[in-house]
Amino acid sequence: MKRKLAYMLSILLCGVFLATGCGSQTTGAGSSNVKILLSVNAIDDFRQTLVDTAQQEADARGVQLDVFDAEDNIENQVEHIKKAAAEGYDAILCGPVSTDTAVELKANAGDIPIVFFNSCPNEKQLSEGQYIYVGSDESVAGQYQAEYVLDKFADRDEINVVIFKGPKEHSATIGRTKGVKKTLEASGKKINYVFEDYANWDGDTAGEMFELFLKTGSKADCVICNNDGMALGVIEACKNAGIDLNSLPILGVDATADGCTAIQNGDMAFTVYQSGSGQGKAAIDAALKLMSGQSVQDIEGAADDGLYVWVPFEKVDSNNVSSYK
Repeated sequence: MKRKLAYMLSILLCGVFLATGCGSQTTGAGSSNVKILLSVNAIDDFRQTLVDTAQQEADARGVQLDVFDAEDNIENQVEHIKKAAAEGYDAILCGPVSTDTAVELKANAGDIPIVFFNSCPNEKQLSEGQYIYVGSDESVAGQYQAEYVLDKFADRDEINVVIFKGPKEHSATIGRTKGVKKTLEASGKKINYVFEDYANWDGDTAGEMFELFLKTGSKADCVICNNDGMALGVIEACKNAGIDLNSLPILGVDATADGCTAIQNGDMAFTVYQSGSGQGKAAIDAALKLMSGQSVQDIEGAADDGLYVWVPFEKVDSNNVSSYK
């Protein structure tokens, strides 16, 4: 009799809990037990913004987001992915140290869906509903830089261009540089690339390289950099050499706080805003969709093929920089 009463009481209590909403809270993914692992290739200002926004979005939706910094080490990142598989995470957000490791990362993830960000693997490594990329179309950033240069030198038939690039295999380096060259060369003007090298996102490296370029005596009309950090390094080199920055437009990408300040001060001519916060939010949205077996098509910026979610770039110069500070 006691067992029967206890059984009936447990059923009654369970009904009360359900009726009053006790138990796990629901989220966009359906349960507060959802776990997402984020492995970032290395932390810098832009990626920190992306990670912080992803964390805020996850917290707001009752999702556990665990963040790991691979510190630009492939082995570290592989261990992160293995951890996600071993500990039953529901989705992975991955800023790959090298896009060449996409096959290995996917293999170690097992059936866990992966949202790549910051550096895009080859499209052959993406698969709708399982492996997608969230980011900005890098070629557009280069296009915007080139358009600024072409407008600045609209009355010139020939332009001497210096380009500082990020890491050689990084998708942003490749896309931004291609966007610059394609747009410049489509103008019909004679474009002379008087200096071009990889400064790997580093301002000090770019500054040292530009100092060496200045010693050659070659003429430059503009300096186009794949990110703001390198642009700021070039600016410092110009100041040390007594170069009038009004006569040598220097362009970056990312619209970092320091980059925007440089524009306000008249040191940098132009940058392109890449929304780290927009990418962080979109990455969480996409991860929750994938792990639930849903399409990402209703996320703003989703490509028709379901392989990409694009977060748009925005042009930034002295006319609107105050909006990005």
